[in-house]
Amino acid sequence: MNKITFLSILNILVLSLNANSQTKQDSLAIKQVALDYIESQHNVKPKQFERAAHPRMVKRTFWKNKQTNKEYLRETFTDAMILLAESYNKNQDKFPEKPKKKIIILDIFNKIASVKLVADDWVDYMHIIKLNGKWQLVNVLWQFNESKSH
Repeated sequence: MNKITFLSILNILVLSLNANSQTKQDSLAIKQVALDYIESQHNVKPKQFERAAHPRMVKRTFWKNKQTNKEYLRETFTDAMILLAESYNKNQDKFPEKPKKKIIILDIFNKIASVKLVADDWVDYMHIIKLNGKWQLVNVLWQFNESKSH
């Protein structure tokens, strides 16, 4: 292979890698979505949750029916999460004074990302997507640290 062909191939590879690479701004925006998700509950700010979530977001976990003792999939949607952000911590008694909110970006590929949020009493795995230039939360799978709490 001659030097010109090798350089041409190298240029194509670099350009294709850059097409799928994320910027620091993408990483910051993804982290902000996760922060908006949790801080909307901490600070009783439903608009903050709305800013983070796609209107068709779904949040899921396993839950246990107390009568039958069987587990099932429990789902919550954007509208219910907005109501939760509006009311859950109204008395400022649901979280510690300095709540835990560790955000770990597990993977970013082009316009999709997987994120792990470690909060005080639970862990959330999130899928975040970039639509029309904006990163938005579309899926959450979570559980309490103590699975017996479900």
